[in-house]
Amino acid sequence: MADPGCVSEMARSISERSLSPVDLVKRCLERIEAVDRDVEAWRYVDTDRALATAAEREREAARGELRGPLHGIPVGVKDIIDVEGLTTQCQSPTRAGVAPAAADAEVVAALRSVGAIVLGKVHTTEFAFLDPAPTRNPHHLEHTPGGSSSGSAAAVASGTVPLAIGTQTMASVNRPAAYCGVASFKPTTGSMSGFGISPLAPSYDTTGFFGSRVDDVVLAFESVASCAFGSRTTADPVKHEDLVVAVLHDPMMEWATKDAVAAREAVCDRASQAGARLIERRAPVSLERVLQLLEFTMTYEASRALAHLLALPERDVGERLRETLHHGRAIETDRYLAARRDLDGLRATFFDEVGHADAFVWPATPAPAPRGLESTGDFRFIAPWTALGSPIVSVPGAVSAEGLPLSTLVCGRPGRDLELVDLCRALKL
Repeated sequence: MADPGCVSEMARSISERSLSPVDLVKRCLERIEAVDRDVEAWRYVDTDRALATAAEREREAARGELRGPLHGIPVGVKDIIDVEGLTTQCQSPTRAGVAPAAADAEVVAALRSVGAIVLGKVHTTEFAFLDPAPTRNPHHLEHTPGGSSSGSAAAVASGTVPLAIGTQTMASVNRPAAYCGVASFKPTTGSMSGFGISPLAPSYDTTGFFGSRVDDVVLAFESVASCAFGSRTTADPVKHEDLVVAVLHDPMMEWATKDAVAAREAVCDRASQAGARLIERRAPVSLERVLQLLEFTMTYEASRALAHLLALPERDVGERLRETLHHGRAIETDRYLAARRDLDGLRATFFDEVGHADAFVWPATPAPAPRGLESTGDFRFIAPWTALGSPIVSVPGAVSAEGLPLSTLVCGRPGRDLELVDLCRALKL
């Protein structure tokens, strides 16, 4: 474990020429050399190009030509996301020999446009589903790092890069962040461009951001999200006393351990001490039913998006993925559309009836990362929020009785991502 540093502080130091982007990249490379043989977060480190780009960013900074708020900041890219000149392997033997990507994915292009430096590709589960990556949890190498953005979370947690990007279809950003003890931001479901990203279930696939602290991930999101969310119309600071944070209750909470509940209470205390008003709210719809509908519709979509895999030898496709694709092919389109309508109705009911709240707090996972690398862990607490469409922040900082990380979700209303950013900053989460 190591803290890779505060992104905003590093960016400021680069702009003031007290930190060299080349030195920062070299520091990341040295850390990768020191720890990644154990953690295995990285699939490919693009050393030469990263150093060359860092030298260019350094020359630009010397001229006072800063590209944006991430100027000179290294970033790791989940290996289902295209980076021009690098192969996208998706952790699958079916991609052996694939040609390098001809163009950056939209999110990578956006990161480059604000000055970020692509350090390389980090591991993913196979096609971002459940068959695990080789990555290990930096807190305890015998425990899962979560998935599917396993390498993204572990790369930050092990101090090898200050920022990373991943994707979430069910819980694939917020869960590995929680298990690895780092922060993450998953924007409103489906709000970010999916160009250049291998699909799993296109209705839900959403790019997300990893950093060692909440301030890092909200800055990264804010830096590249202008196409989806536009520019701010006001610079007025958020008044703490106007913020309402809802502590949500639902029968699913019966699955939470005492440590997970205590982690949520600690975040509530921080919000209250910062001036927010806490209220108690019962979920107006069944979160377990929302979860069931997400799993059903995701299975249908994945079986269409990755149908070509079923024509390949069974040995080349992971067991969990192959079984899900077969199951999804048996789902009739009318049943899928009916489930989509049901989910749309539950989403509308939830936000119409839950009452006024600027954000909702909820445990990220029922328990810490389980021992073993055969599974990516429990997605049940995060997935319903993905289906509801919420932007979701993982707030790290708690530790279980066994010394493993625990995190809390702070969820916003769909489309109000910038308001959630402001709330996180106002409450110093």
